[in-house]
Amino acid sequence: MKYESQQVAKPYFIFALILFTGQILFGLILGMQYINGDTLFPYIPFNVARMVHTNLLIVWLLFGFMGAAYYLVPEESETELFSPKLALITFWVFAAAGVATILGYLLVPYATLAEITGNDLLPTMGREFLEQPTITKIGIVVVVLSFIFNIGMTILKGRKTVINIVLITGLIGLAVFFLFAFYNPVNLVLDKYFWWWVVHLWVEGVWELILGAILAFVLIKVTGVDREYIEKWLYLIIALTLISGLIGTGHHYYWIGTPGYWLWFGSIFSALEPIPFFMMMLYAFDVVKRRRIEPGNKIASTWAVGTATMAFLGAGVWGFIHTLAPVNYYTHGSQITAAHGHLAFFGAYAMIVITIISYAMPILRGRENGNPAAAQKVERISFWLMCISMIGITLALTAAGIWQVSLQRLPETGAMGFIDTQTEIIPVYWIRLVFGLTFTLGVLTYLASFFIGKNEKSATA
Repeated sequence: MKYESQQVAKPYFIFALILFTGQILFGLILGMQYINGDTLFPYIPFNVARMVHTNLLIVWLLFGFMGAAYYLVPEESETELFSPKLALITFWVFAAAGVATILGYLLVPYATLAEITGNDLLPTMGREFLEQPTITKIGIVVVVLSFIFNIGMTILKGRKTVINIVLITGLIGLAVFFLFAFYNPVNLVLDKYFWWWVVHLWVEGVWELILGAILAFVLIKVTGVDREYIEKWLYLIIALTLISGLIGTGHHYYWIGTPGYWLWFGSIFSALEPIPFFMMMLYAFDVVKRRRIEPGNKIASTWAVGTATMAFLGAGVWGFIHTLAPVNYYTHGSQITAAHGHLAFFGAYAMIVITIISYAMPILRGRENGNPAAAQKVERISFWLMCISMIGITLALTAAGIWQVSLQRLPETGAMGFIDTQTEIIPVYWIRLVFGLTFTLGVLTYLASFFIGKNEKSATA
C-alpha cells in the first residue's frame, strides 16, 4: 500500500460484502416464494423481499464503488486522500441510513413508512428501485456529494490520469442522474420517461464508466502493461458506451405512451450496446496476454477477465436477445428480462467490485503480493461456483421466459392467465433455486477465503 489514506476503503469493502450476502439471502427467499407464494408470509411477503433484494443490490454496489474510488484515486493521483476523516464520516452516515431503511422495509408497512418519513411533503416513494423514503434519498444525495467532493479535491491536488478522469466523470453522472429520483410527475408516461433517466442512465451509462476505470486500474497493476495502451482501449470503450447507451435508453420507451420513433431509436442504438462490452472482453484478454509481470495475486487477474466476459454475456448477448422492438413486444417484463438483469448486474458490476476487493484487500491487510496460495485456491473455487451458478440461473430464467411467452403472450397459444402460467413453469423455478443455492455456496466460499492462512505470508513472499 502506497498511501495511508487508502485504508479508508477497507470498511467500505467489508460492509459491501455484508450487504451482498444479505442480497443473496433475500434472493433465495424470492426463489422459494416463486415456488410457494406463502413462504415466510406474512412476515416477509414477496413485495417486501423483492424490494429488499433490489435495494441491497444498489446500496452494496455503491459502497463497493466508493471503496474502489477511495483506494485507487490516491494511488492514481500520487497523493493522500483529501480528507480521510470525511470519508469515514460518510461511511457511517451511509451505513446507518442504509440499515435503517432496510429495517423500515421489513418492520413497517410501506404506506406507514411513507407517512412517517414525510413522503407527503415531497412524494418520491412507490416506484420500482426508487422505493427509498424521501429522507433516505436526501441522505444519499448528501453522502454522494461529499464523496465526490473528497475524490475531486484529491484529483485536483494530484496527478491527473485518464483513469481518474473517467472515474470522476462516472461518479458525477451518478449523482446528477439520481436527482431525477425526486421528480415524480402526475402524468404516468412522463413519470416513466424520466424514471429511466435514473435506472437506465445509471446502469447502462455512467456506471459503465466506473466499471471501465476500475477494470483499467486493476489490469495495469496485475499485468504491468503500458498505461498508454490500456488508456487507448478505455477511451474507445467509453466513447461507444456513451453513444450507444444514452440513446439506447429508448428501448425502455417502446410501450409507455411515447412517440413511435422510439421504436427505431431504441432498437438501433440498443442493438449497438453489445459492441463496447465485446470490445471490453477483447481488451481484457489482450492486456492479460501482453502481461509483463507475474503477479502474486493471480486470482485478481482471473476476476478481471471474468468480469469482462460475464459482462459481455449478460449486458451484451442477453441484452440484445430481447432489445429489438418486434421481439420486445412479446418478451417485455417476462422472465427473459429477469435473466438479462441477473447476468448483467452480476457480470458488469458485482464482479468488478469483487475484482477490486480481491486486488486491494490483501494489500490493505499487509499482503503486498496477494493472499497465500491456499486462500487464492479457495477464492478460485468461489469464482467458478458463482459464475457457473449465475449462468445456470440465467439459462433457467431464459427457459422460464420463453415458456411464459408461449403460454401467455403469443397470439396462437398465449391464452393462459398470468397466475396459471407461473404455476405451469414452477419446475424451471426449482432449477433456478438449486443454482441459487450453489451461488450462495460460492459467496460463502469467497468470504471464507479471507480467513484462510491469515498468519501466512503472501503467495510469492
